[in-house]
Amino acid sequence: MLNKDTQLCMSLSGRPGNFGTQFHNYLYQKLGLNFIYKAFTTNDIEHAVKGVRALGIRGCAVSMPFKESCMPFLDEISPSAQAIESVNTIVNDNGFLRAYNTDYIAIVKLIDKYQLDKNDSVIVHGSGGMAKAVVAAFKNSGFENVKIFARNEKTGNYLAALYGYDYINSLDNQNADILINVTPIGMALKKYSISPSQKP
Repeated sequence: MLNKDTQLCMSLSGRPGNFGTQFHNYLYQKLGLNFIYKAFTTNDIEHAVKGVRALGIRGCAVSMPFKESCMPFLDEISPSAQAIESVNTIVNDNGFLRAYNTDYIAIVKLIDKYQLDKNDSVIVHGSGGMAKAVVAAFKNSGFENVKIFARNEKTGNYLAALYGYDYINSLDNQNADILINVTPIGMALKKYSISPSQKP
């Protein structure tokens, strides 16, 4: 039940959706937390971040196109966000805004949990924000044999060069111990081909 003590969490994205709002509010209810979650967009990222601070909004999820542009207005950038110069979570501790990248944190933890061999060969399929988190996590975990494959050759080459890896423009005749899909394929739960070389 909403009351004066209910804490607000929010998201900032270019195209707010219902899934995150419904998911977070469902979990708050199940866990008995006195929180509410609401999705927003903005044309003024500086004042939106100032609003998070001024209104005591407890937490803010950050999506494109604000993951980088919000950074100058935050008080502390965690190593996870520094690693890829991208923020997806802001935590407000009594007016002090700390920024994290939970994608990067999750990948590092998975590498450690499953004790992946640093000598394994890796192909990362994709070149967006999540792909950047994956590539940075593998780089900082000591993996050297990593290749980037993306349909967007420009962003694929940029991502590969940024971390000192190779870009490949085809999966033909390629082998890898680990293949990581960080494309939208499968997100909509439609019956797309799982072949990474085919367009959905």
